[in-house]
Amino acid sequence: MATDKNAAIEHKAYARVGLLGNPSDVYYGRTISFSLGNFWAGVRLEPSKDLVIVPHPTHDLVQFDSLPHLVNRLQSDGYYGGVRLLMAICKRFHEYCKGNGISLHDRNFTMSYDTNIPRQTGLSGSSAIVCAALSCLLDFYQVRHLIKVEVRPSLILNAEKELGIVAGLQDRVAQVYGGLIYMDFNKKIIEDLGHGEYIPMDVGLLPPLYLIYAENPSDSGKVHSTVQQRWLNGDQFIISSMEEIANIALEGRTALIEKDYAKLGSLMNRNFDLRRQMFGDNALGTLNIEMIEVARCVGAATKFTGSGGAAIVFCPDGDSQVQLLEDACKKACFVFEPVQVIPSLLNEIDRGTMSTR
Repeated sequence: MATDKNAAIEHKAYARVGLLGNPSDVYYGRTISFSLGNFWAGVRLEPSKDLVIVPHPTHDLVQFDSLPHLVNRLQSDGYYGGVRLLMAICKRFHEYCKGNGISLHDRNFTMSYDTNIPRQTGLSGSSAIVCAALSCLLDFYQVRHLIKVEVRPSLILNAEKELGIVAGLQDRVAQVYGGLIYMDFNKKIIEDLGHGEYIPMDVGLLPPLYLIYAENPSDSGKVHSTVQQRWLNGDQFIISSMEEIANIALEGRTALIEKDYAKLGSLMNRNFDLRRQMFGDNALGTLNIEMIEVARCVGAATKFTGSGGAAIVFCPDGDSQVQLLEDACKKACFVFEPVQVIPSLLNEIDRGTMSTR
């Protein structure tokens, strides 16, 4: 926690990979995710006379060469920058503190951000910005010890919901906690506690993993819609499939603890196959399906990291298979990278707020 009230505060939040169980987090299921060190968002907060949210020179572009430049930019990147995300978490943070009797000092700040998380890859770029900003606010107002770690993912998600972003808690939990984490979103647990049960795991349990993604992916935010409505309508195929995906995470936790990587690979493949059956190829998109098939054609196990745009890959046959995968990705014009896993991001103050349940 910053002790000098004039000191700048900086925090990073990392991209996340949904390893198993997604998208069942939106349906009271279970997931296993981890923090991806390859990409991150950073937020800087400096004390200032006025409260200022600084637009990013690239992601919040408001000056263009021409009208066609503006239109082309909107067609490729949409209307989404980070300023709205920073404003939304400031609002939600203030509301939460006010509603829970947490007093805040009246000093102001200037907040800015940067990110290298590829857009629309299902790597949780938006929530990473919000998560890093929340961490800065906790330290600036010196209330880190007053807001439980388990509550913070919901704060982040509520800020994004305010902007119409459709998502689940999984990504935010992974980004708040860091490392490898097993999550249970059982409805009764959530109703009793106000949040899921989040269990950190040893990152050393993971085998070498690889990331592949498209340079120009489809939007990862439109995939849940029809399935969610069918689930709400009581569609038994969707309900049973989501239950099976949730059980994949449960089985996956055991497989990781026992380092049964053959089992892990089969669970990853099954997770994707169930998603494909539920959502259909049109929703998943040709490019996303091709990404999975590129990995499977060399015998690797693979699934989406999120809702599409990137895939996480395990090569059970080792280095020779990894080389085949890299060559296949190059031929298909996909980016290929070895995964870097970030260990837990929680400090002593954070751990002191956690439930002992």
